[in-house]
Amino acid sequence: MASNTSGNLVHPVGNVTTQRVAVSHPAMAFWHTMIGKKVVMAVTGVVLVGFVIAHMVGNLKIFTGPDEINAYSRFLREVGSPGLAYGELLWIVRAVLLTCVALHITAALQLSRMSWAARPVEYEVKRNIEMTFSARVMRWGGVLLAVFIIFHLLHLTAGAVGFRAGQFRHLAVYQNFTQAFTVWPVALFYVVALGALCLHLDHGIWSMLQTLGWNTARNEKTLKIASRAIAIVVFLGFSSVPVSVWAGWLH
Repeated sequence: MASNTSGNLVHPVGNVTTQRVAVSHPAMAFWHTMIGKKVVMAVTGVVLVGFVIAHMVGNLKIFTGPDEINAYSRFLREVGSPGLAYGELLWIVRAVLLTCVALHITAALQLSRMSWAARPVEYEVKRNIEMTFSARVMRWGGVLLAVFIIFHLLHLTAGAVGFRAGQFRHLAVYQNFTQAFTVWPVALFYVVALGALCLHLDHGIWSMLQTLGWNTARNEKTLKIASRAIAIVVFLGFSSVPVSVWAGWLH
């Protein structure tokens, strides 16, 4: 082991030299490692997948009629009362989710940079026959999902885009959905974005299980099937709403 003039430790590994940066806090030191970023992606992934499934189940209440889903919307804002003010718990959940999204994206970007930095010399990429389609489009799918999340929050959460003046009504979820998805470009964008989410979940859930050490040689095939099944169910569940409205089955 050699040392440089700045006092940082330098470790030669084959033809690549890695540098250990002194970090005072153990959590920050772990974050600066590749495995630390993978664990952050996995843990935030568990939270986000749980939210996606719960959100899908809530959206499917639209098929039970306006009273049911509108009452569900009110419940989400009143839960925790009287200990918490109206909508307070919902904003806490939103803050946690947005933090998880930010950490997930940051870790993904930094992992990509670390991976590229480990290969400073350009080389011809050979296609891995075991690499799935969803894995190959993971980065671009992630970009599309980031754009979709911003649009969705402005669209169906805030009513700031996609509605004419006075058309969006607070807590009138059924009416807002049926108004929004009669515009076919909006419905199509949702379905395409949900397709990207399906591919992201297909690869992401499996990677998450690997990082957390839940896969074994015995259950590997089962977990891959389960990951794909969850991704497909989420896609069908979410996309059934804009498709049903656009097709005229919900109005």
